[in-house]
Parts: sequence; structure tokens; C-alpha cells
Amino acid sequence: MNTTDPQIVLGTMDFGTRVDPDRAFAILDSFVAGGGVWLDTANCYSFWTDPSGVGGASERVIGAWLRARPDARDAVRIATKVRQNPLVPHSWPKSAEGLSARAVHAGVEESLERLGVEHIDLLWAHAEDRAVPLEETVGAFGELVAKGVALRIGAANHAAWRVERARSLAREQRVEPWTALQLRHSLVQPRPLTPVAEAGHRMLAAEDLDLARSEGLAVWSYSSLMWGSYVRTDKPLPHTYDHPGTIRVLAVLDDVAGELSATRNQVVLAWLMRQGIDPIVGASRVEQIEEALAASRVRLSDDHLARFGEAR
Repeated sequence: MNTTDPQIVLGTMDFGTRVDPDRAFAILDSFVAGGGVWLDTANCYSFWTDPSGVGGASERVIGAWLRARPDARDAVRIATKVRQNPLVPHSWPKSAEGLSARAVHAGVEESLERLGVEHIDLLWAHAEDRAVPLEETVGAFGELVAKGVALRIGAANHAAWRVERARSLAREQRVEPWTALQLRHSLVQPRPLTPVAEAGHRMLAAEDLDLARSEGLAVWSYSSLMWGSYVRTDKPLPHTYDHPGTIRVLAVLDDVAGELSATRNQVVLAWLMRQGIDPIVGASRVEQIEEALAASRVRLSDDHLARFGEAR
């Protein structure tokens, strides 16, 4: 895996839809003031909430914030994604843009315009597109890096073998390979072989970490805090997490949180970062991102990790 210290990434999926611009600006300001660097968005956020039926709201809010804070661009790194934005309003997945060379270039051009920036610090392929030859997608991403439009590139929700195949194709084409993975991961796990309800989500598996560690890839996790389910009684874990392992894990989580005078959320984030994973944390209030950033000061021992390992 990559050698840089893991850090909290600010997830901005709801900016411009569920989180109004004023609140989003306050969260962004707090994140930067607390030492946060990476912002994670996507060109499709959040078409399922936006009355327009297409994405772009999140990127527009970040772009407005950058214009209002002239020094902010130097302080943050921006990650965005292409693949899922509907080309026809309210028509997903039928009209999702996909990962053809044309779609990748068009999607990035529109993202740059909404964000008001000259380059993307990390561009993700949001999900696989088996309808397009992998060679074509790899070539398009490589071309964007060669042009300086994307500084780094990665694959979200891709099978490990597809990532490695893409990296091999990149070597053959003499273009930049994907060097980052983004997958869903948290301390609690769904029942084995049980699909999660959320369309397009791919769970991090042991082979993903194995690939990352052997090839020096960065790993980002999403849904890291399970939409507040660790701390909110009004947001119970999905039924796919209803099994004895979850009960054991939550008991250890409470014990460790008590021992370290930390919140449940902070311990979960510390557990992820201890494994070299950068957790994405979506926030709708300033206090949430302040709590998340403080997780970097929570130190889990080898004993803590062993206890969680046994419980899982």
C-alpha cells in the first residue's frame, strides 16, 4: 500500500442537495482548519436526490467554495469520479455515461468546469463498465494524466483482477496505471455471500488489500461509519448485518472506546487508518467532521486490533 500516513477524506456527496451550500461551506472551512486535505466527490452526486435528475450539484458547491476562498485550492486536493452520471435526467442506470473514451473525456471536462479548476488531483473510474473494452478506458485515463488534467487515477468498485488487468494494459500502452482503490469497508461486516442493498456498492475483500499491499496502491473506504449506525439509535444497521459477529464487534467497540476515551466513530476510523486505509467521512454538520478529524489522535494497540480480529 502507499507509504503516506492515512488520513480522513471529506465525503461531499450530499453537498448541494441534502446539505445546503452555506452548511457545506462551513463544513469545508472546518475541515481545512482542522488539517484536512482530500475532498471526495463525483460527477453524478447526487442525481438520485436532485430534482434535476442528474448529478453535478456537489462539484458546483465545491467550485463555488473555491471561488469564495482564493487560497483554498492550494490547501486541498480534489478527487472526483466518472462513470455513473445519467445523460438523460431520471434515467439511471439506462443512461449512465459509462467509461468509453468519449464519456471519460466529456465527463472530466464538465467536472473541471463545475469545479473551476485546471486539474483533478485524483480521478476515479466510479464502477466497472463491461460494455467498453478495458483497453479503451485505460487509454483514456492515461491520456488525461499525460495531459496533466488528472494527476493520479484510481478504480472505485472494481474487482481486484480487473484492476490488475488494467494496470497490465497500462504498462503495454505505456500510460499511467491506476494506483488507488476505493471500496466499501467498515468494522462491521454483512453476512457472508449476502448482497448489500445499495446498487453499485462493492465490498473491500482480502484480495483487494493483498493487491494494494503488494503493488503499493492507496486504499480509500466509503460508508466507513455506516451512515451513523454506530452511534444513532434511529439508524439501525441494515438487516444484512444482523448476525453474531456484529454483536461481538460492537461489544469490543464499546470496550475499546471506553478504554481510549473516544467515540465509537473515532475508534472505527482509527481501526481503518491503522490498516493503511483512508476513510471517507460524509458530514452534514461541522461537529461531525471535527469528531472525525480527531480520530487521527486515537491510537489503537496491537492488542486492540487482535480483539477486533477475533470478534469479526
